[in-house]
Formats: sequence, C-alpha cells, structure tokens
Amino acid sequence: MRDNDHRGGETPLDAVVRERGIDAPDAAGERGPPGDEAPAGDAAGSGPRVARVPADHDHDTFSVEGIDTDRREGLVEAVLRDVDGVSAASATRRNGTVGVHHDPSVSREALREVLAECGLVVAPGDEAFEARRAAQFASARVAVAVLFGLMVATPYIAVLYPTRVEWLFYDPVTVQYLQSILDSSMTTHFFVNLGALSGLAFLVACAPAIRRAVAAARDGRFTNEAAFVGGVAALYGYSTLVAFAGVEGAVHYDLVAYAVVVATLWTEFGVTDAATDPASSDDAAAEAPADVDADEPVAMTDGGR
Repeated sequence: MRDNDHRGGETPLDAVVRERGIDAPDAAGERGPPGDEAPAGDAAGSGPRVARVPADHDHDTFSVEGIDTDRREGLVEAVLRDVDGVSAASATRRNGTVGVHHDPSVSREALREVLAECGLVVAPGDEAFEARRAAQFASARVAVAVLFGLMVATPYIAVLYPTRVEWLFYDPVTVQYLQSILDSSMTTHFFVNLGALSGLAFLVACAPAIRRAVAAARDGRFTNEAAFVGGVAALYGYSTLVAFAGVEGAVHYDLVAYAVVVATLWTEFGVTDAATDPASSDDAAAEAPADVDADEPVAMTDGGR
C-alpha cells in the first residue's frame, strides 16, 4: 500500500502510539481526537477537518523531517492531540511542517520533546526561519537574474547584434539605420540602461558569491568564486569604459548578464544547495562534534536513515 511505512520493524512513532493507546487513523483519513465523535460526513472523509481552538491558545509551527506518508501525518496529529493542553494539531508532509494550537501552559520545548519521541528530527525555530528565508532569497535571486538578463538581452538582439554580424542580415538599409541609432546621442541613454540592469543583476543575484569572494580575497585564498566574481567585475568595468570613456572596443554588458544568469541557475538547480550559504555551512561543519550519539533521533526515511 502507498502509506504502508512498516519496513521490517516498529518505528518510534508506532511505539509512541501503542504506548499511549491511541487509535491509528483509518483508511478513510479520519483523524479525530480519541473519544470525539465526528459527524458522518467527516468520518467518510467528505469534508474538511475542523477543530475548536480556544481564543487564548497559542500556536507554534515546527519544521520536521520524517513525515513521509499520509498515515504518519495522522499518527503525529493524534499523538499531539493526546497531549494535555493541545486543542488542535496539523501535520503536512508536503512541506515538512507541524502546527500545534495549545494552552499557554504547554511550552514549545515540551511539544518538541513529544515530536522527538516520535523519531522526528525537529529543526530549531531560528534554523527553520533562516532556512525558509534563505530559500525565499534564493528564489528572488533567480527571478532577478532571469528577468534582468532578458531585459539586457532584448536590446542586444534587436539593435547591437545586427550591427556586429551584418552578413546575417539581407537588408543593409536596416543595418545602416540601427548603426545610425548607435552613433546618435541616444547611445548614452541606451548604455546607461544596459549598464544599470546588468550591474543590478550582478549585485543582487550573485550577492552570496560576492561576499564569499571578498572573504576569500581578504584571507588571501584563491577560489573559483573569486575568479568568477573578479572576471565579471573586470568585464563590467571594461564595458563601462568603452561605453562612456571613449575607449575603443565593444560593450559587453550582455556577457555580464549571461554569466549572472548561468551562475545563478547553476547555483540554484545545479550542484549547490541555494538554501544554505557554503561559507556558513563550512563553519558549522567544522564546529560539529566528530562523534554523534547513537540514540540521537533520526528522520524516518527509506532505509531508516
């Protein structure tokens, strides 16, 4: 069955449910508190679950690992509702969160201990917040890189590229007209917009890489990120000199934008986890103890990892 999570032995969550004498949720998805009588429609799973929460109750949200089936969602909710002072609980395996409404006398640490007893790995509140914020910033950097990259690429494709590869165009009149635009006073405003867009994309989308490159340079270390940041900054500076200082050459704000887009997408969807800063994760790994207690709760994933 899809939600069968018994893999050759009893899980910590099953043990807690058995010790507390909690009825496991049935196949229809009923997850009512023990002793409560649900309406017929709820028992059949035909309507949304509802709970009465006193106005003075607090609400806490936990970021957890180990809820990977619908059955475990129901078991976790049932265990939490069995705690004195808890009025409602909701577990969501899709985003790995558990929400609990409880009396103010029930501490967050007590609820965390209940989840730990179930074999779930509970992230500290500050770490969970930082992870969510880092993920949001990573998504924003991708959006900035892609949108600003398209805004830089469009003028290049429409105006600059035809004048640089004239042999691809059959109409010399069009090429001559585009060249006249670049030779006019509009060129300054044209390159101001391109420089601003590509520069902002570089500073916003590559902000973590820039910080790590600066830290590496300050420590006298040479890294791939330092080479990337230095190369893009040099290309941007050269293009700015060509555009506004009369230096002979071609303006390559397009290459700056393309490099930012590729680096951002590679960081987000390639080999690096964008939700964590490698600079900080390296420090955390160095501070982690070498030996881990064998009794430390682990996430209930396939293979018991």
